[in-house]
Amino acid sequence: MTATKASAKSAKPAPAKFTPIQFAAKAIDPIKQATQCLVIACYEGVKLSPSASAVNAADADQLEALLKRENFQGKAGQSLLLLNPQGIAAERLLVLGFGAAKDGFVSADNYRKAVQKIGEALRPTTTSEITLALADVSVVEQDAEWQARQVAESLSLLDYRADKLKSKPADVSLQLKKVIFGATKTQTPGATKGLMLGQAIARGVNLARELGDLPGNICTPTYLANEAKRLAHKQPKLSVNVLEETQLKELGMGSFLSVAAGSDQPAKLIVLEYKGGNKKQAPVALVGKGITFDTGGISLKPGAAMDEMKYDMCGAASVLGTIQTLLELQLPINVVGVIAASENMPNGNATKPGDIVTSMSGQTIEILNTDAEGRLVLCDALTYTERFKPKAVVDIATLTGACVIALGNHATGLFSNNDELAKALLKAGEESADRAWHMPLWDEYQKQLDSNFADIANIGGREGGAVTAACFLSRFTKKFAWAHLDIAGTAWRSGGAKGATGRPVTMLVQYLLNQV
Repeated sequence: MTATKASAKSAKPAPAKFTPIQFAAKAIDPIKQATQCLVIACYEGVKLSPSASAVNAADADQLEALLKRENFQGKAGQSLLLLNPQGIAAERLLVLGFGAAKDGFVSADNYRKAVQKIGEALRPTTTSEITLALADVSVVEQDAEWQARQVAESLSLLDYRADKLKSKPADVSLQLKKVIFGATKTQTPGATKGLMLGQAIARGVNLARELGDLPGNICTPTYLANEAKRLAHKQPKLSVNVLEETQLKELGMGSFLSVAAGSDQPAKLIVLEYKGGNKKQAPVALVGKGITFDTGGISLKPGAAMDEMKYDMCGAASVLGTIQTLLELQLPINVVGVIAASENMPNGNATKPGDIVTSMSGQTIEILNTDAEGRLVLCDALTYTERFKPKAVVDIATLTGACVIALGNHATGLFSNNDELAKALLKAGEESADRAWHMPLWDEYQKQLDSNFADIANIGGREGGAVTAACFLSRFTKKFAWAHLDIAGTAWRSGGAKGATGRPVTMLVQYLLNQV
């Protein structure tokens, strides 16, 4: 098959990235701090934080009077921008609502809601430098390091631009270049560490977003392979090996190659090995679905919203984004990334419904629907991953529309053959606000995959579609602890806010941090 394939089309590289925001933590006096914008906190009931109280006193209680006049209640996510504040050195004053402060503490969720409003509140301004007087906000079970991480993670997402391929990208007034996180001297070391961590995570998320948003004529399997090689450039801890179709055939990956059969773009199995831990340490393996465009193959999808099938490689993008963050943090852990990259296209060579193929594991598969292709590439990638003797394997895939119906766009579907691994991922999701929901993986569902002609069918009917897809994959994961993340509902947004989210990079990084 590979002999008839055309080489990957040359792609226009994405334009250079903008200069990232610079972060620093230092002790400040909110009254004397010269800054374009000072950010302070207010709790529900117009209760001011210590820094906000100092600002209020410096202006003869005018701040409190203004808040009451504007009916600012301090609810989580509220914001009020004041120009030319009196009595302080700052040019602007941004008041953020942090919600109820019970016993002097706000919730982690409310803290996130508040800092996520900073970019939106300052967007109409020309502000390029801000100072945050927020370290005196007490968060339940969290410290200044955590608070600084949330700030850097949230604001660094502003570095990403989705319109880079426009001939004239839109002018954006908010061009933040510098952020000062005000902290006490004892808080500064922790806050500095938090800022670094937040930036690194956001850069991984932004890479996943960028790859997801690129169109299918640019982001091909070859493009993903080159992106992996770019990450490994001058990185002694990271090596990349790209397996071509001739090698996949030699390995017996008949399931993977059945998906690539109808495309002129050659499929790639991209293998990344990050060796940051002890040589004897078993790695964590991340396996990403990389269908760079999914037409459904012969089981052709409806035309409406088919353009969004460029996002069918967001699992692969999340693996690369996580590796990007690992490299920045230089975590002392071993991680293997395996990406099964292909297009799913219809042509004269394309796999037909009813065709039977043999997977790398030796199990035969009756392909009843060519639009259930993600599991066909993942099953061979999972079998390949066995050779690394991983302590845990997590696959990430935009696998089923059924998961979107089940969980909507808020939670990632989590399936696992190992409760300890499942709990670790759920914990990481809660800690990072990138949550998942544990779904069943019971033997009763396996019967839906029975085939009269092969060992297994690739679909199990409409009922429990997300579960039967996971059941299919589970048949290739008998030799290791495994979890499957179905991100079909969380990897991108549709409508006017269309764009990749970068999920679940944050969850995966938090899981790896917890392993360290």
